Amino acid sequence: MEFLELFAWMKVGDVATLSVFLLIGMFILLAIGMPLGFASAFLAVAVLLMKFGPELLFGNFGRGPLSVLGQAIYRQMTNYVLISVPLFILMAALLERSGIARDMYNSLNGWLSRTRGGIAIVTSIMAVIMAAMSGIIGGEVVLLGLIALPQMLRLGYNQNLAIGTICASGSLGTMIPPSIVLIFYGLVTETSIKALFTASFLPGFMLASFIILYIVTRTQLNPSLAPLPEDDPNDPKGKEKGLRFLGFICKFALWITGALFIRAAFFTITGDNDVLKGVDPIALGMVSDIPYIVGAFVLSYITMRFVVGKERTADGWEKGKGLIAPVIVIGVVLGSIYMGITGITEAAGMGVVAVFVIGLIRREMTFEIVWDSLMRTLKSTGTIIWVTIGAASLAAAYTLAGGPTYVANLIVASELPTMGVILVMMMIFLVMGMFMDWVGIVLLIMPVFLPIVLKLPVQEIGFFGALEPRHVAVWFGVVFCMNMQVSFLSPPFGPAAFYLKSVAPPHISLTDIFRGFLPFILLQIAALSVLLIWPPIVSLFL
Repeated sequence: MEFLELFAWMKVGDVATLSVFLLIGMFILLAIGMPLGFASAFLAVAVLLMKFGPELLFGNFGRGPLSVLGQAIYRQMTNYVLISVPLFILMAALLERSGIARDMYNSLNGWLSRTRGGIAIVTSIMAVIMAAMSGIIGGEVVLLGLIALPQMLRLGYNQNLAIGTICASGSLGTMIPPSIVLIFYGLVTETSIKALFTASFLPGFMLASFIILYIVTRTQLNPSLAPLPEDDPNDPKGKEKGLRFLGFICKFALWITGALFIRAAFFTITGDNDVLKGVDPIALGMVSDIPYIVGAFVLSYITMRFVVGKERTADGWEKGKGLIAPVIVIGVVLGSIYMGITGITEAAGMGVVAVFVIGLIRREMTFEIVWDSLMRTLKSTGTIIWVTIGAASLAAAYTLAGGPTYVANLIVASELPTMGVILVMMMIFLVMGMFMDWVGIVLLIMPVFLPIVLKLPVQEIGFFGALEPRHVAVWFGVVFCMNMQVSFLSPPFGPAAFYLKSVAPPHISLTDIFRGFLPFILLQIAALSVLLIWPPIVSLFL
């Protein structure tokens, strides 16, 4: 009773006071080590007690203000798309434990081993491919730390360059579909997840290209940062290596075009690809697509047979076959979404099945691997769910107390220009990202910020190009994800540092890891600036 009397004494109707209490309380609870989910849930109840008084706990069950917490939790937990999160985590865990990622690294390394900074470039490309397979961040950093870091350190790569490359590239899963951050943003804001995936493609690959260009430029200016490995006399060079790579591409293209021809022929026989008014055509499955598919097949065969040659093609296929499984997984996940075959959740399930079947074919999918992957998925999903429950509760309590309206009026009353408002939001995202998990930020901040952004004059957003009103929510989601890219590297709680520390050699400290992040944080801020200066970049493929 003394506890309730304390809140009765603290009862306030001023939303400003509640907001200050909420902000200070969150930092204190996180500072003393309370998990974010529990801290958010505690503050949710505290906000309701301070706003409405302890009597709300003794009202009719399910009818008082406290009932909004249960309703908010129920809405989040019964959202069908949420099922995709543990499925993508399971897919990432299976990929991490199987040899698919290792073989992919070896294949990429085979093509780029004689390039200055080649191992770092291979690491970045591998991170992009893994991001397109799973959309999970932590697993990528750990896997790259296990595979790439020892290799780069053994070859004498600069430690800061190696660390920054792994962590910055490993966090690309935030931006590149199927990103779980984008899925959560779509759930909370009721924005099309497919549109978010499409819009994030170009910014995600733009950031990846920034990282690769930085590696190339830095290592060319200072070759001592990335010494070349010893020359292998059996390794083909120059034109010969290029022809072998062309042979690999042509042989793989034969498989792809052959499968597309069978698919288009099946749709033609069944009549599923008949041209109907108001029905979108099947991508690469219409009768009109067949001549182009056959043409690509013939061109690939002629190039492979008469330009590359049989022996070069066989050698190129042997060197590059480690890339086949990842491409198949990406095709299954993203192809099923963009071809309209499945939704996000079903595509995640298909991805799990694809990785599992490939592992069985490769004879690598043991009971121990499956069990360990399931346990990792259970732990990771449990953490996300608890954070979701706590943050959803706090967001509902703060909304009921009038918090979003207060914050919106506060920002509007500041009379800042449109881009000034957006830049203030960016600073809040960056600061909160230093201390909070992205799940909590999505659930707590987005219901407050997005309505404000949607009311801003759309013609004043950005400096070049015009953003269409229907794309504002999508653009803001991509901008938010780019902010979260920065947060994964930002001290003091940048999670990428702790993921890498868990697998790094003992002589590499957390201070060393954070020191290696600085150039890559600047690259991320540069990519964020492009999104703010030229917003229509997200709508080029929408």
